[in-house]
Amino acid sequence: MNRKLFLCTLALTVLLPLTLLLGSRLPGRWYYLTATALLLEGMVPFFLSFESRRPQARDICTIAVLSALAVAARTVVVIPGYRPTMAVVMIAGIALGPESGFITGAVAALASNFFYSQGPWTPWQMMSYGLGGFLAGVLVPRLFPGKRSWELALFGFVCILTVVGPVLDASTLFTVSSRLSLSYAAAVFAAGLPFNLRHGFAVGLTLWLAGRPLLSRLERIRRKYGILSRDNN
Repeated sequence: MNRKLFLCTLALTVLLPLTLLLGSRLPGRWYYLTATALLLEGMVPFFLSFESRRPQARDICTIAVLSALAVAARTVVVIPGYRPTMAVVMIAGIALGPESGFITGAVAALASNFFYSQGPWTPWQMMSYGLGGFLAGVLVPRLFPGKRSWELALFGFVCILTVVGPVLDASTLFTVSSRLSLSYAAAVFAAGLPFNLRHGFAVGLTLWLAGRPLLSRLERIRRKYGILSRDNN
């Protein structure tokens, strides 16, 4: 693990939980300040790490195309409850690296909300989508080097169910509730479970059907043009 990836992982596993713990001890409506701090701490290291690579125009263009495809997957697909956006984001992370996965997810969440609506949930969506792309870029090449269709589908389903979905559910605790309690948190996460299961199924199915073809084409483009070489492995 190189220094950039280590710093990004440290921000996710140490800095953010510590901020949440300390913020919960503040008087008044501490959750507004803490939520803002969490989002800033989570996003800034990724964007700085990506920017330090000095990407070329063709690199930015590739990520822009993938982000647009992820937006289309959220806004154009008309099947009720079927949102394969995170499948595209995870493919970006796997093919181009975790930082690219984070950028693709964050941009896709922000851009697609112009078709729905912007609000206090937008930063949480940016964080959760970006986190899903980052984890895909870090874990899939290591856990599933063969990148078989069922492996991609399994990772997508589990990641949505255990990480992306719960982070989105947590936004309710910080942006809606005026008072946090264990029972309320349990009710929020329980209410979000059916949606997370449907979301995870949609992402897993998309990765199973289209994951390998898209990864193959992105890998061919990456090797031919030297786009965003994966220096994180």
